[in-house]
Amino acid sequence: MRANTPPTKRRALPCLALSIALAHTLAIAQDAAHPVAAPGEAGETSRTANMQQLGIDYPIQLRGGQTDASVPFSVRTDEVVRSANLRLRYAYSPSLLPETSHINVSVNGVLVTTLPTPSADAGKPLERDIPLDPRAIIDYNHLDLRLIGHYTKDCEDPDSTSIWANVSNGSELTLVTTPLALADELANLPLPFFDPRDVRRLDLPFVFAGMPDHATLQSAGVVSSWFGAQAGYRGASFPVSWDALPEQGNAVVIALAGSQPAGLTLPTIDGPTLAIVPHPRDPARKLLLVLGRNADELQIAATALALGTATLTGSTVTVSSSTNPAARKPYDAPNWVPSGRPVRLGELATEADLNVTGYRPDVIRINLRLPPDLFSWRSDGIPVELKYRYTPPRAADQSRLNVDINDAFVAGIPLPPAPDPQSMLARWNDRLGNDGALPRHGTIHLPTYLFSARSQLRFQYYFDKPPAPACTARPGDEQIHAAIDPDSSIDLSAMPHFIAMPDLAAFGNAGFPFTRMADLSESAIVLPDGATADDMGNVLTLLGRFGASTGFATLRVSIGDAAHVQQYADKDLLVLGSARSQPLFTQWQASMPISSDGRSYQFPVSDWTSRGLDWLIGDEQRADIPATMQLARGIAPGDIVLMGFESPLAKRRSVVAVMAAETPLNGLFAVFASPAQIKKIQGSVSLIRADKVESLAGNHTYYVGELPPFTRLRWFLSRHPLLLALGAIALGLFAALLMRAVLRPLAARRLRKENKP
Repeated sequence: MRANTPPTKRRALPCLALSIALAHTLAIAQDAAHPVAAPGEAGETSRTANMQQLGIDYPIQLRGGQTDASVPFSVRTDEVVRSANLRLRYAYSPSLLPETSHINVSVNGVLVTTLPTPSADAGKPLERDIPLDPRAIIDYNHLDLRLIGHYTKDCEDPDSTSIWANVSNGSELTLVTTPLALADELANLPLPFFDPRDVRRLDLPFVFAGMPDHATLQSAGVVSSWFGAQAGYRGASFPVSWDALPEQGNAVVIALAGSQPAGLTLPTIDGPTLAIVPHPRDPARKLLLVLGRNADELQIAATALALGTATLTGSTVTVSSSTNPAARKPYDAPNWVPSGRPVRLGELATEADLNVTGYRPDVIRINLRLPPDLFSWRSDGIPVELKYRYTPPRAADQSRLNVDINDAFVAGIPLPPAPDPQSMLARWNDRLGNDGALPRHGTIHLPTYLFSARSQLRFQYYFDKPPAPACTARPGDEQIHAAIDPDSSIDLSAMPHFIAMPDLAAFGNAGFPFTRMADLSESAIVLPDGATADDMGNVLTLLGRFGASTGFATLRVSIGDAAHVQQYADKDLLVLGSARSQPLFTQWQASMPISSDGRSYQFPVSDWTSRGLDWLIGDEQRADIPATMQLARGIAPGDIVLMGFESPLAKRRSVVAVMAAETPLNGLFAVFASPAQIKKIQGSVSLIRADKVESLAGNHTYYVGELPPFTRLRWFLSRHPLLLALGAIALGLFAALLMRAVLRPLAARRLRKENKP
């Protein structure tokens, strides 16, 4: 929220962090209790979202004589708003004068209504339905709330605590829309299948003419991961059906020449083909056709779509040539902060986002996605060379710049006043033409433990308002400016990539280790025997999640089954299925951290002597130490077990297994969509049961990545205290023997000299 901001400078409330956290769970559903929400025409749909779902994670607090806040909302390109209603829940101060105080509600700068502040209702929770003119609603919108508050007719302090109004983030916005048929135009992609204006989860069905083979499914995975990258924080789901189009809505059709889903006529296929056609049963919606005469052409069409290498125009395009993209390098995912060089903050945020205005300005937010295997042992943290500017205060006060990671405080930097005008520094500053904005720079270190897969680096300027005599105006907000210089940089290059595995938190948050290569060229997915449409949908949804993490399509992922798993011995494996449908869960039982007899799960635990031995000789927990007891947990319908372990096929390769009796993994995807729940996925085993997640760490730890030789030696000795002690003793004995060998001849020579007559 921006307070004390002139109307000409207002902009949407910057709640990107909350959008990332909550848009996964956004469910804009019908609300029959709202009289304006009932659809009145055929094809009309109604959806309701509260302000929390729109990105406002806290009640809006309007403080001071003229303060405002903006709530962003948007409308899909293929929809027309027929009616809209705001159900506002609010309260205001008992000190406000009714005749001079009110709350203005506007949409896109157009005044909708003015809410009075009668004394009889002051301090009470109020609720009011406010119809909004649909003609004022465009693609991207902001709902503005502005408090005009006065508590006396005489001179008053505009910052008095008596002037306030609170708006609940449970206030609801309801839109009634009708579909709008768009042209069959490939140039509009990803519209209408994904619309960036829509903050809801993307649900996009995939349709095959029959059960797809592995090559066809791999091409579909390229498309789903591309859409997943487009959807980003919203999340995406890709249900699969065979030979049956959905009754309504947009969908993707993957087909080879000579086969097509029932009810659909394919265009002529002369090579790799992309096309958009109307849905036969829902003309306002579209079907995206990805076609080819064989599996290779299907892969070419999917790759051209994901990379944008073909000229997409018109309703149908035949891709004239194949594109073989260069191999990706580790950790070069477009969404991840590069770890091989210093990165300018201007590369991660626009210059406009790095500039703020006012005594209580917006928070400057910079999104950071870091590789989950950064090794920060005994380091000060991630260095940030910070350059910043601000309008200097007139005198020393409490003005400061706070630095946070997400909601965790990192540093508070005082903002001193400008130097004495007669000083050399002030004269030098004037020559640079800084127009009163005081430049500063310094280095701060960000603790790595505060970072998650989706983190924000936040800068919050806070300026003390200078005291002023009664009835004397202070400098306005428009005179106070601050900025983070785009040339500020964050540097990960000194941190090697090294991590203890299994680590399901790295998988749940960032898709690691599969996303280490953005195109998943070192990963394979192993399907269960007799894979169903639900199993295929699980694969496409998981690949969409990987695409959202990396920002790149999974062009080189391998898909196979248990019978051919040896072909993927040099890859990290994602294994899906149940204890009955996935033979690997039986074949690899000795390597897995959990076993099942069909009635319960057994989790082996070593005794205290084994753990004590580990402490003495090192912290690597070993699979060769026999378990002396087991934890058992009964199996319940709908259970999903997520487990990680070292691949039995190759050292330092990982397996992440998803074992579930019921093929739709809705419970797993619901956990992925919940920031509160995904934090609970840790260790080597996570049991997902209904809305609960239980995690355990297994007996075996292995490491992936590389450390510099000296760092590896220091780290190895720190993990092996007994070896360190023995090494110190041995080194001491060696030094003593060496000194003895050196000093004995010297002593003998001295004695000979002394004994000479």
